[in-house]
Amino acid sequence: MSALLPRFLRQLRCPLKPAGPPRRLRVSSRASCNGGGGYGGVEGLLGQRRQRRQRNSSHGPGSPAPPAQNSIVREVIQNSKEVLRLLQEKNPAFKPVLAIIQAGDDNLMQEVNQNLAEEAGLNITHIFLPPESGEDEIIDEILKINEDTRVHGLALQISENLFSNKVLNALKPEKDVDGVTDVNLGRLVRGDAHECFVSPVARAVIELLEKSGVSLDGKKILVVGAHGSLEATLQCLFQRKGSMTMSSQWRAPQLQSKLREADVAVLGSPRPEEIPLSWIQPGTTVLNCSHDLLSGKLGCGSSGEHVSGPITENDVSLLAAALRIQNMVVSGRRWLREQQYRRWRLHCLKLQPLSPVPSDIEISRAQTPKSVEVLAKEIGLLADEIEIYGKSKAKVRLSLLERLKGQADGKYVLVAGITPTPLGEGKSTVTVGLVQALTAHLNINSFACLRQPSQGPTFGVKGGAAGGGYAQVIPMEEFNLHLTGDIHAITAANNLLAAAIDTRILHENTQTDKALYNRLVPLVNGVREFSDIQLARLKKLGINKTEPGALTEEEISKFARLDIDPSTITWQRVLDTNDRFLRKITIGQANTEKGCSRQAQFDIAVASEIMAVLALTNSLKDMKERLGRMVVASDKNGHPVTAEDLGVTGALTVLMKDAIKPNLMQTLEGTPVFVHAGPFANIAHGNSSVLADKIALKLVGEEGFVVTEAGFGADIGMEKFFNIKCRASGLVPNVVVLVATVRALKMHGGGPSVTAGVPLKREYTEENIQLVADGCCNLQKQIQIAQLFGVPVVVALNVFKTDTQAEIDLVCELAKRAGAFDAVPCYHWSVGGKGSVDLAWAVREAASKRSRFRFLYDVQLPIVEKIRTIAQAVYGARDVELSPEAQSKIDRYTQQGFGNLPICMAKTHLSLSHQPDKKGVPRDFILPISDVRASIGAGFIYPLVGTMSTMPGLPTRPCFYDIDLDTEMEQVRGLF
Repeated sequence: MSALLPRFLRQLRCPLKPAGPPRRLRVSSRASCNGGGGYGGVEGLLGQRRQRRQRNSSHGPGSPAPPAQNSIVREVIQNSKEVLRLLQEKNPAFKPVLAIIQAGDDNLMQEVNQNLAEEAGLNITHIFLPPESGEDEIIDEILKINEDTRVHGLALQISENLFSNKVLNALKPEKDVDGVTDVNLGRLVRGDAHECFVSPVARAVIELLEKSGVSLDGKKILVVGAHGSLEATLQCLFQRKGSMTMSSQWRAPQLQSKLREADVAVLGSPRPEEIPLSWIQPGTTVLNCSHDLLSGKLGCGSSGEHVSGPITENDVSLLAAALRIQNMVVSGRRWLREQQYRRWRLHCLKLQPLSPVPSDIEISRAQTPKSVEVLAKEIGLLADEIEIYGKSKAKVRLSLLERLKGQADGKYVLVAGITPTPLGEGKSTVTVGLVQALTAHLNINSFACLRQPSQGPTFGVKGGAAGGGYAQVIPMEEFNLHLTGDIHAITAANNLLAAAIDTRILHENTQTDKALYNRLVPLVNGVREFSDIQLARLKKLGINKTEPGALTEEEISKFARLDIDPSTITWQRVLDTNDRFLRKITIGQANTEKGCSRQAQFDIAVASEIMAVLALTNSLKDMKERLGRMVVASDKNGHPVTAEDLGVTGALTVLMKDAIKPNLMQTLEGTPVFVHAGPFANIAHGNSSVLADKIALKLVGEEGFVVTEAGFGADIGMEKFFNIKCRASGLVPNVVVLVATVRALKMHGGGPSVTAGVPLKREYTEENIQLVADGCCNLQKQIQIAQLFGVPVVVALNVFKTDTQAEIDLVCELAKRAGAFDAVPCYHWSVGGKGSVDLAWAVREAASKRSRFRFLYDVQLPIVEKIRTIAQAVYGARDVELSPEAQSKIDRYTQQGFGNLPICMAKTHLSLSHQPDKKGVPRDFILPISDVRASIGAGFIYPLVGTMSTMPGLPTRPCFYDIDLDTEMEQVRGLF
């Protein structure tokens, strides 16, 4: 008898033959009383095969013919195979995987599963646990498989006593191909069978009855000895067929009377010996879906027993196994469907604007944000693509880019501004207001992409950077304070590299070549080996050896010594706090440093090249390569020394592995926002990350919009966005939104200076048409800068309550005369997205025009020529003037092969020139270049204009005077 199963499975793989007399294969079935959680036992094939009391002739008039189980199983498997083939035509690499957790020795059932899966084209992975395994061991394995994206279905082959609610509901419903979780059962009962998995055992019972010719409509069905999910599923399915269902346990007092009434009896567990078969009335159809897997005891209908009436007790198990394969194919199809782009089902939050407008933090706290899990699902993110941080923020994994690689990008919009004043012009507020208008009011998918604010300005002079009024990111205190720790990761990585530089100099100065080499390549457990990064250094040096003992003395010296020239070190330590007293420091003054002291400095953390790398990278692999390429100094022969040479690349990547994932948050109206990276625009390139933009462009879909912000004026953030970020990303912008305010234009027109915290003078609070007209020269210049790149410009006039209609109309008219595609007043600060609907329409219309984007300069030009091009075409300078140090650095970088990189100018943001007090449009000035640095990992040359500082200082009255914590409510106060 043991040969029957392999022979049957071989038959399944043979071509279908013409229909003939139905052939029957008896397989003793087993299903846990919890319903389909385990696989049907087939020991009946290995023991004595019970002969039917009579074959077809034994059935009386009207008795159904035995079902042709071979044919049914073949049909199920063939259908599953065909569906899978169609799925694989569009997704050639796709092959569903079924995981089976087995606690026991039912190896025959394992063979059944394996052969049926192979026939259908699926893969199976078995996790074998000891038979004595308890709930916790099984749940541990379930949780691992839940998170394994390679597995599409999970089934349990365990003893009945382990099928507890705790175990069953540990399964993810979408992987529960046996339909045992409460979620799948609930959907079935609710009538959503197309959205759930139904127990294969219960389905097999129904299939066999119907294929045998049994009409279920009006029949009395008794389910005996089943409970849990199997009982519930059988009752639900029979009721849907018009049957009257009854349930009973084996020892129930009314069992005998119920058996006499039943037209069909379904046995869900082994029959106790004290229950006689004579209780089952002649003519009753009996299906046995029970088998005690561990004890080997057969249920009703085993060999030697006499049962009246037609019995189909041995057909359930194999058909259930085939139907489980069918569920697996359905699971795979659903999984593939989830991988495709889906239309957003975004539930936007309602605003109830107040007048006068409360403080930003009061507005933020008055709105209850959606759970970030809900937001993620609404915009088409999968559960395994987000990492939750608290209730309202999450990181998004980069695997999404691979999943949606075939999805067309949306429209790409850049928000820039005129030359800002110390009070700020509201670019972040416009960005948020615009996406709220697009998504919440025009029903167009849109994403805002913002930078993470630095703690320096937050506690220094600027305060928060989450937008303002009724156009901001919430919760604003989480946005402004720490977020998910990306800046802290950058600080840690940056300072690890700084420590590595000075430590290497110390050890090289105090050790012989041999001692240095022995410490760099130590003997561990009697074996000396190069690490991977050391092997890479050997290859770079042209030493084609892999055995540490094979190097010559000259090669040892060449490998062990970097010979860093301390005077050429450009890598500084960083801190995310404004601290003017760290602008120049002396390090190495302790006696233990043996005289290796030198003058150094601290930069603000967001000025670190690692921040620029994070903002410009395209993948984890690309980030690692960029980190390794970062040049920290030159050696005494003038060659660049990199992080890779110092052996620290892997460690830096480990510190940055989570920071590379964009942070998901939301606006006041519940629309999505990515907050990622935070390079300053005056001392770095000033744009949020390439990765955030790329992911957002896929998520919004072809008709959607991604609105990303560039720091400070168009002469700084926008120029760097186009010449640096667009080169790194390969993305082409569709529209520039240029933000202006009447207040700023009055200052550019000659109005008095302003100071944060000091009441504004009357020129700014009363109508003054002349000042506005004079100041529009700066707006016109910034429009012209955008036109250099061939991108249409929409001017967004961020309206303040003191602005008059005449002033607003004048700005819009002059902007259009200067070449703007449109100019629109915006009121998002006071009313939210509704106040920027006109801007949204203008941006949408401008984005429909064909892009004529072009770069400002060819990167192959000499470094000085690229600097001159920016100075003259963008800033309006007559020429540039390089200090001897700057010229020396340019010569060195050119000699080292870095001359073909784009330029990232570090200059004041308060003027088109290098002098902060020169407003409007300065002319005929010489732009001084005091120093030049190379950010090779980030991929740009970094000239410093004038006396530009890379470490801000605190003002007389910093913002921290107003920031406090309510210790009872644990709420932050004073952020704005």
